[in-house]
Parts: sequence; C-alpha cells; structure tokens
Amino acid sequence: MNSISQWNGWLRWQGGSSWRAPTRARGEDAENASLKRQSDFSDEEIMLRKLNSTAGYDNRPLFGYYYRPEQPRLGKWSRYRRAIVVATACLVFLVLRPLSLMIGPSGWGISNIGIFGGSGSCTGALCAADPDEFLIGVGKADITGPVVELNLMGYANTAQTGTGLRQRLYSRAFIIGSVDNPQDRFVYVVLDAQSSDTNIRYGILSGLAELSSEYSVYGQKNVAVTGTHNHAGPGAWANYLLLQITSLGFDKQSYRAIVDGAVLSIKRAHESLTPGHLTFGYTKIDDANINRSPSAYLANPAAERARYSTDVDKDMTLLRFQRASDKKNIGVLTWFPVHGTSLLGNNTIVAADNKGVAAWLFEQSVGDGIVAGFSQSNVGDSSPNIKGAWCEDGSGSPCSFEQSLCGGKASPCHGQGPFTAQFDNGAKSCFEIGRRQFSGALKIYNSLDATGMPLRGGVVRYAHSSQDMSNFAFTHPNGTPVSTCPAALGYSFAAGTTDGPGPFDFTQGQSGNPTSNPLWGLVGGALKDPSPEQRACHAPKPILLDVGEITWPYLWSPNIVDVQLLRAGQMIFIIGPGEVTTMSGRRWKEAIADAAAANPQVIDVGLSPLVVLGGPGNTYTHYIATEEEYGVQRYEGASTLYGPHTLNAYINLTVTYVSHLSSAARSSPPAGPLPPNNVDVSLSFIPGVVYDNPPIGKSFGQVLKDVSHATPYHRGDVVSATFQGANPRNNLRLEGTYAAVEKKLDDRWFVERDDADWSLLYQWRKVDGLLGTSEVTLTWEIDENADPGTYRFRYYGDAKQPFTGKINAFVGTSNTFTIV
Repeated sequence: MNSISQWNGWLRWQGGSSWRAPTRARGEDAENASLKRQSDFSDEEIMLRKLNSTAGYDNRPLFGYYYRPEQPRLGKWSRYRRAIVVATACLVFLVLRPLSLMIGPSGWGISNIGIFGGSGSCTGALCAADPDEFLIGVGKADITGPVVELNLMGYANTAQTGTGLRQRLYSRAFIIGSVDNPQDRFVYVVLDAQSSDTNIRYGILSGLAELSSEYSVYGQKNVAVTGTHNHAGPGAWANYLLLQITSLGFDKQSYRAIVDGAVLSIKRAHESLTPGHLTFGYTKIDDANINRSPSAYLANPAAERARYSTDVDKDMTLLRFQRASDKKNIGVLTWFPVHGTSLLGNNTIVAADNKGVAAWLFEQSVGDGIVAGFSQSNVGDSSPNIKGAWCEDGSGSPCSFEQSLCGGKASPCHGQGPFTAQFDNGAKSCFEIGRRQFSGALKIYNSLDATGMPLRGGVVRYAHSSQDMSNFAFTHPNGTPVSTCPAALGYSFAAGTTDGPGPFDFTQGQSGNPTSNPLWGLVGGALKDPSPEQRACHAPKPILLDVGEITWPYLWSPNIVDVQLLRAGQMIFIIGPGEVTTMSGRRWKEAIADAAAANPQVIDVGLSPLVVLGGPGNTYTHYIATEEEYGVQRYEGASTLYGPHTLNAYINLTVTYVSHLSSAARSSPPAGPLPPNNVDVSLSFIPGVVYDNPPIGKSFGQVLKDVSHATPYHRGDVVSATFQGANPRNNLRLEGTYAAVEKKLDDRWFVERDDADWSLLYQWRKVDGLLGTSEVTLTWEIDENADPGTYRFRYYGDAKQPFTGKINAFVGTSNTFTIV
C-alpha cells in the first residue's frame, strides 16, 4: 500500500468527514460543471461553487511564547450573575437600538457596526455584549500559475522547469478586526509560494483598491502577506533582478495568478466577516524538522542555548476562528518552522510541498468549508530532511559537520527525508512531513475547548513602516553605536544548503578571505566592486555579489524593507521579511513579548503576551541570522543581506513599534520611503506559447493510451491514461481543473477527484515544439477512500490555434475502469 492510500485510510477512521477536496463541482453533473471557464462565472458564483464544492500554563517564556495561567472556573452564582448581566445588556440594546435609528448616530454615538464589510464605527458600550469578541473572516482562492515551461521558485536551479501539477496552490486570507471599532482590522495572508515580495504586495493593495470603497479599510499598514516557503511553485514573479535570473526574467501570467487569487481570497474573507472568538493553543511536533546548520547554531552563547532543549523549534501554535452566532469553526491559522523543501531540486511537478499537504489534509478531515492556513515561522535553518545530511557519492557517509562537504565538495551532500529511498523526487517524504504537521494541528484543534487560551479584550492594532536598511543606525544591545549595510551576499550563499547544494566549488563556512576559484571574485567585481567601507561593514562576510548597490538595469535586491507588527488581544504577530533562523526567532519573539508585557496598555494586567513570528512576508530579504551565526558564514549567515547587525536592527525597530499597539495609541510609526515596484520595468526572456497542433489523424483530447477496461483495479493500484494535449499555459483554469476522476452513479457522472487532490497527477510533455504537439498523462494513485464502482478520467485542455491565436477549450475522456 502506498503512503497516499495508507494515510487517506487513516483519515477515514479518524472520524473526519470525507477527505475529497471541496473545491470544484463535487456532487454536480460532471458533464456540465467542469467545462465552464473562470470567465463564465460571476465572482459570486465562483465563491458559491468554491464553498459548496470544496493542563494549565505558567508564565515562563517557552521558545519565545508566553502563556497565561489557567483561570479558575466561575462558581454557580457567578455564572448566574454573568448571565443576568448579559441578558440585561441585550434587553437594553433592543430597547435603545430603534431609538438610535430614529435619532441618528450623532445623537447617540452609535452607528452601524459594518459587520458584513461595512465601514462604520462603533464606540458605545452597547456595541459588543461580549468584550472578547472580534470581527473575523476567512477566505481561500486559487493562485496556481503556469505549471509547465516555467522555472520553479526556490532552488534557483535553471533545469527545474515545470512539467505538470500534483496539487493546486492557494491563497488563504484571515481577517481580524475590532467589533467596537471595525476600521481597526488587519489581514494575514498565507500564500502557497516561496514568499511574498514587494511587487506582490503592491499588486494586492492595488487590486483591493479597485474593488469598491468599502475595501479602503485595507492598506499599506494592515495587510500582511506571507509565503509558506514552498519550493515547488511556479516562479518568475519576484520584484528584484537577482531572483529573476534563473527564471529568465519576469512572467506576468505567473505574477497575476498570485495577485488576483490573493485579492479574491481577501474579498471572500471580507464578505464572510462576522463576530467571533479567537482561541490559541500549541503542541510539540518532534519528528517533522531538524536544524540543517547545527554548527552555526552552536556559535550562539552556551548560556542562551542551555535555555532550550533543541536546536530547532518544535512548537506548533494554532489560532482558531470560531463564529459567535452558531459556534462554527470557520478557520485555523498555524505556525511551525520547516522548509518547503521536501520535494527535491529535481522535482518538476508543481505542488504546495509539505505545508500544502497539511492544509489539504486538515481541510478534508474537518470539512464544512473550514480554511486552514499553515504559515511558516522561524524557518531559516529548519529542514524537513529529518534523516540528516548524507554523501550521495557512493560512500554513504555523513557530510562533514562544519561545512557539509563530501570529499571537499558541497554538491554531493544532500539532506534526506523520511522516505528518501523511494526515488520519487521527495513526494512520499513530502506527504509524510505534511501529515505530521496536520496531525499536530488536529491534536491542538480537538483539545482547544478544554485547554485553549481565548484571546481577550477584542482590541486590534497594527504598526508598519518601510525602512531603508542600507544604513540604519542604532544602539547595539551592548551599548555601542552600529549600523546596517547595503545588501550583499557572501561566498557561501553560492554553496547552497544541504536541502539544495550549489553546483560550483563554493563551500559553506567561507569567511574572511575565501579560497574558492578567484574567477568568482572577478565575476562579482565586474558587476560591482564593493567599496572598502562596504567590505568593512559586512565583515567577516566576504562579498560575492554586492546586490544592494547594483542598480542596472534595476535593483538586484531590496534595501527598503517592510517592517510590521499586528496585534489581536494579547496576541502579537511579527511579520519577518525573510527567513529567520531558530535562535534569531527566539530572540525576536522574546524581545517583543518583554516590551509588550511592560506596557499595560498593550497587554492587560493578568495576561501574558502570545507572540508568533510569520514569514517570509511582505518583502523577501533572504535570511536573518544571529550575529554569532553570521560570523560562521554558513549559507544562512552569508545570505543575511544587511550585515552582522541585521537581526538587532529589526528587533530595535519593532520594539519601538510596540507602543503603537496600545489600546489608546492612534499614531503610527513613520511611513518611511516606498520601495520600488519593478513590475513594469522587469525584463523577460520567457518565450510564450506559439501554437498547439495535433498530429495528422489525431484530435485534441484523443486518448493515446487508455486505461484497462477489462481488468479491475484495487485500492493502492495506480491507473493512468494519456491524451493528445495542448499547452496548459493557454488557460490556467483558476478555480477550475485540468484533470478529474469521475464516478458513474445512476447513469450520471460525478467528479470524485480533481487536480487539487494529492493523489491525482497531471503531467504534460512537449513532443515536438516546431509542430506544436504535446501529450498529457493523468495518473491516479487509488486511495483507500475510493469506493467500488465505475470510473473514468476527464482531461480539460485549451488549444491555441496557429495564425489566429484563438484559444479553444476541449475535453478528453478515457474508457471506463472499475474498482473492486
């Protein structure tokens, strides 16, 4: 039995509802449901189709999280008194509300709360009978970009070009607002992408502004956009040149898929806004991540390391969104640090990696339209390859501890996941690491009513600025004046990591004067020779690429960075603009928690702050290592853009922002200089689709290799069919599907699986580029939840005609096959 079948069977006996993806055409006549393109639907119809088918704690800091003590239960008479007070408040509200409507809001200080997307304000005590209620909303939308002929984002491997789709990518949006002051709200977005970036965020803000005036409440200060750090999604959307190089530039189609889907997810979240409650919980997951740079971690002070039992955070935290009107759970947002590198650098199939698996499993297990966001945390040195790093040079030896080398070379050293021996480009390991995160989240979710910590007070605040990090001067914690530097990358950046080693003769741990081929110094110097001041500022990092000072044809890496904090009740969200290492995250979260706890207008007396760190978010700035890790100059330190004081600069800035999160504060940090939006100036050398053309005697959608009609299949088997295809870049089929497995019931066909399901694989192969011929293979790894019956494949394609360029949709249908 394969892992897919095994764990889908496990899902079923866990008592969850049907695991089948509720995203498209479930329960509808498949002949009519799956042929319509996105443009055929109104936004409301798309939304409806999406939703209808788709022990006590102490006060000690623990990995930077702070927990409040368990509160004593109310006595019987206390409960009665509370019930009488609430009932009285409701009665008074019912009496006064008609009068307020007759007299008008100016007479009573009361106006429409604007719960369903309205922009009114509410300042009276009568607005919320429950002081712990928040305004909450969740939404989800498809962001799957071009799945073929485009470089995948994350490994910077030019050979890693997409050839198909295993699982669609999504944006999941979570809105938290104040019931009393609905204009006080923020959006937290989780993209199934490598990260967010400046242009992505600009595009989302622009898209929201174009919707209607009621969306003006969302802007530069209160929209946080994070990525799951998935390394298996389409690339070519980054804002700065360095990350565009391996993808041959910028692709508008890839960019628009992310931006438009993110906007739609926020719109859906906005339209679902309702009073509700937020509950926080956590658990430990011991078997889903390891530290991939333990030698750098050991450079941190021994006394600091002694406070923690592991060299990578094992805590998963979860925030539940529960509707007040009927106690329905509408969403969960989790944080856990593990790289999206379970799918390896030789994988060419688009998927959402381990966090996408976790979200998919959770949404199928709980069902009922719940939206589950699995956000990153301090992920910088956290790897899903939990078996460690081994030499793939035939020796079978572990890689060297200090520099991760095999025979003096970095390229043979690879981290290994739980099922590396499957030789499936990491697919089984990916599913397993995702399953372990899902299990942890489900454990928290099922225990929240008994052990969860409700967010208190209903207060929502946020603080944001754009900070020029090229020369930010501040006082170091030791009292000395220091500053950051213009962005630069060190030699060990080119060595890669054990998750994805580099192809050349670079090694990790190259500080001072590196011994690599001097040619690389000439190459970097030819682009921009760093000044003596720049070299001194970044020391001991030897600069390979002075990316923050290369401005032609436009900036290679960011110098202006989004710095952002969010607050809901006693919970504070740090939005990390890069990949924060384990110890960096611990220091940052603890510093914010200490600052918040010291301010009674931020955290009420009797409560302790709950601090989470999410990212990489808003601006992608590579890595954020501690000063000590920076000195070791492994990959994470070499990729810390703004010099050795990068982390302390972020801590300094955000600690000063904590006061802006107070209940009484109405001021904001200085806005700062706006970063550039390079969408309209970005270069692109990515060829488009010229045309599609079937061979003579063939037609689009024709079956070339069929299923076995006579031989029955069983759960755990693999069934496939190959069709005459067309390039899927002609139509991304957002909110739709390229592939479906349909089941026959009473002489009608119903969709049972589509390309949002992990078990259904869509693969595209170009046969002849000159003639425009291609083939598509659909493969179903039959899972344990597949019922006996008669099935068939359906392939949905779109062909671009020669000469006219007109795109026509078509459908391919396999023969029937049976499962017994």
